[in-house]
Amino acid sequence: MAENKSENVAVLGASDRPDRFAYRADKLLRSHGHQTFLVNPNLTTIEGREVRPNLPALQGTKIDTLTLYVNPKILAQQIGDVIALKPKRVIFNPGTESQELEAKLEAAGIEPVHGCTLVMLNTGTY
Repeated sequence: MAENKSENVAVLGASDRPDRFAYRADKLLRSHGHQTFLVNPNLTTIEGREVRPNLPALQGTKIDTLTLYVNPKILAQQIGDVIALKPKRVIFNPGTESQELEAKLEAAGIEPVHGCTLVMLNTGTY
């Protein structure tokens, strides 16, 4: 996808720790003009920004891309929520891959992407 328009991006597994890839991805996404929606059941805010407890808390918000930073076991419990969110694509960052979810996404018309959000943004392939 060409990076010529701003997207609404949900970050599943958002972190308040600067050493985490999810934290760095949120910062880089915003620096590239995207609006991010942070999702983590264990946090309420990150640097004063709202963190939603789960994907259903985003219902009614148009999400273009969902970028994943959670263990596949956690993800398996949220397959229905991901499909209900209806993002155009889901980025499986390294370590989040799930063949089960990918097959279900494809069946629902949602594009699964194997990649690293940070690398994609830095190389113009986002």
